[in-house]
Amino acid sequence: MPIFRYKAINTTGTVSEGTLTAASRGEALGMLRQRDNHPLTLEQEENRDIHLKFSKGVKPRDLALFCKQFSSMLNAGINILNCLDILRNQLTNKRLRMVVTDVYENVQKGLTLSEAMRRNRSVFPDLMLSMISAGEVSGTLDNILKRLAVHYEKEYKLTNKVKSALVYPIILLIAVIGVVAFLLTFIMPTFASLFTSNNMEMPALTQFVIGISNFFNQYWYIVILTILIIVYIAQQYTKSPEGRRHLDEVKLKLPIVKDLNEKIIAARFARTMSTMMVSGIPLLQSIDSVAGVLNNVVVVEGMKKIHDAVRGGQILSEPVGASGLFPPMITNMIKIGEESGTTDELLDKAADFYDEEVEVGIQRATSLFEPAMIIVMGFIVGFVVISMYLPLFQMAKAFE
Repeated sequence: MPIFRYKAINTTGTVSEGTLTAASRGEALGMLRQRDNHPLTLEQEENRDIHLKFSKGVKPRDLALFCKQFSSMLNAGINILNCLDILRNQLTNKRLRMVVTDVYENVQKGLTLSEAMRRNRSVFPDLMLSMISAGEVSGTLDNILKRLAVHYEKEYKLTNKVKSALVYPIILLIAVIGVVAFLLTFIMPTFASLFTSNNMEMPALTQFVIGISNFFNQYWYIVILTILIIVYIAQQYTKSPEGRRHLDEVKLKLPIVKDLNEKIIAARFARTMSTMMVSGIPLLQSIDSVAGVLNNVVVVEGMKKIHDAVRGGQILSEPVGASGLFPPMITNMIKIGEESGTTDELLDKAADFYDEEVEVGIQRATSLFEPAMIIVMGFIVGFVVISMYLPLFQMAKAFE
C-alpha cells in the first residue's frame, strides 16, 4: 500500500508533519480531514520494495525466528530502533537482513514499524503487517510478535511435513525413469544387434520395444526437447488464472489428495483466524488475511463469500458451514466459541488437531504410494526385460 508524506495545519494553527499509509491520494486526504487537518503538502513516497533475484527467499522459519528474537528484546525493555539494529546485524538470511536494514532506516526517518514494514510487502505477509499494526495501537507489540513466532513456526512444520512426504516418491519416480532410459539406451541396442546378426525372428512385443529404443537413440534430442516444452507449457498453464483454478479444483477432488488438502486448509484457516482474533484484529480483516494464506483459488473465492455474508450481518459459523470448504468440526468449534466467547481458543485447538491429522494423512498416503510405485516400476522393467528375452526363449524352443 502506498505511503504518503504530508505537511498539514490544524484548526488551532499548529503545523504537523508525518506519513500516512493509504490506498490512494484521495484516501490520504480524507484521513487528514478526519483529523481536522488541512493538508499543505501531500506527496507519495517511492515504495522501495527489495527484490534479490539470486538470494534465497524468506521462509516461515526465518519469519518465526525474526518475530521470536524481536519479541524477546522488546520484552527485555529494548526500544524498537535498537531491536532492529541488533536484528539487522545478526539475522542469517541475507534477504531478510537487507529488508530489516531498510525497515531500520525508515523507522529512523519517522515511520512507524508497520509503515516501514509495509514498504517490503514481498517479504512480510499481510497477516504479519495487520497484527503488528494492531500491536502498535494496543501497546502489546511484544505479545503480538510472540504469537506470530508460534504461528510461523507451526506453519513451517506443516509445510515441511508435506515436502518431506514428497521426497521418497520423487526419488522412486526418478529411479524408474533412469532404469528405463538405461535399458532402452544401452541394453536393448545390444540385444537388437544380436537378434539382427543371427537373423532371428522377433515377436511383436520385442519389435515394439526395439522400435522405441531406436527412436530414443536416434532422436534423443527431440525426446528431451518435447519433455521440456511440455513442462514449460504445463508451468505456464498453471500460472494462468484458468490453469491455477483448474489445478486447485483437482486438488479438492482427487481421492486421498482431497482429504489431505482439506485438512491442511482447515489447519491453516483455524490457526490464522485464532492468531488474529486473539490479537484483537477485526473479524472482516481477519477473514481477508486468512484468504491470503490458504493458497487455493477455489477456497479464496469461498472466503470472499464468507466475508460478504459476515459483512451482511451473519455470524461467522453460518457462512463457514454453508461454504462446504471446511470439515464439520471447524464449523462446530466456531459455533460453540461464538456462544461461549472462546472462538480463538477453540480454533487454536482445532488447528493443533488438524496438524496431527495432516501428519497421519501424509503417512497413510506415503504408505499407499510406495508399494504402488514399486509395482509400476517392476511392471515397466519387467515388460522391457521380457521383450528382450522372448526371442531367446523362442530360439531355445526351436533347438528342442
